[in-house]
Amino acid sequence: MENFFVSNKDVKLETEYYQSTSNKTSAIIICHPHPQFGGNFNNNVVSGVHQKFINNDLSNLKFNFRAVGRSTGSHTSGKGEITDVEACIDFLINEKNIKRLFICGYSYGAAIGCSTVNYSEKIIGYAAISLPWDFMGPKYKKLSQSNKPKLFLQGDRDDVAHYANFEKHYISYENPKKCIIVEGADHFYGGYEDQIASDVLDFYMKLI
Repeated sequence: MENFFVSNKDVKLETEYYQSTSNKTSAIIICHPHPQFGGNFNNNVVSGVHQKFINNDLSNLKFNFRAVGRSTGSHTSGKGEITDVEACIDFLINEKNIKRLFICGYSYGAAIGCSTVNYSEKIIGYAAISLPWDFMGPKYKKLSQSNKPKLFLQGDRDDVAHYANFEKHYISYENPKKCIIVEGADHFYGGYEDQIASDVLDFYMKLI
C-alpha cells in the first residue's frame, strides 16, 4: 500500500494506492460520496470495494476530493472535483504506466467520477453505485453517457438516489450497460458492502 499526494494544479489530493503484483497495467479509481455530507475515502462502500480489490491483488486507488481529509483546496460543487478525478487518471497513466482504467463511484462520487468516462481512451468503463441523478442535475447525466461498458447498482430502498426514478434514468444510457438492483438496501448499503464490492469486481474482471 502506498500513501501519497496527487497534484491537481495548486490542489494536493490525498490518496491510498495498492499496486498489484500480478497485473500492473490495469487499475480502478474509487470516488467517494458527497464531501459536504461527510463523504471521504474511508466510507464503508468505498472501503469495501478498495479492500475487495486488494484481496484479489488488483491495483486500485482511492482518494479524497479537494478539501476532504488531508487534501487541500476548497469545495467547488463539482467543477473542480471532476478535474480531481482527471488528475488521478493522468497520474496512473503517466506515473504508474496503467493502460486500462476503470472508474467506480458511489453517490456523489458516481456523478463526478463517471463524468470522466470519456476523458481518456484508456478508460474502459465504469461502475456507478447509487448515481443521484435527481440530486445532482442533468449535467452529470450528459457527461456520463458513453458507449463504453457501464454498470449501475441501485438499492431498492434508496430514497436519496431515488429507486422510483432509477429505470427512467437507466434506459436513457447507451449500450453496453448492466444494472443490478440490491434488494433491501437503502442509500448507505449497511451490511451490503461485500455484495456491492463483489458485483463491481465481477464486472471489472470481464473487461480486463
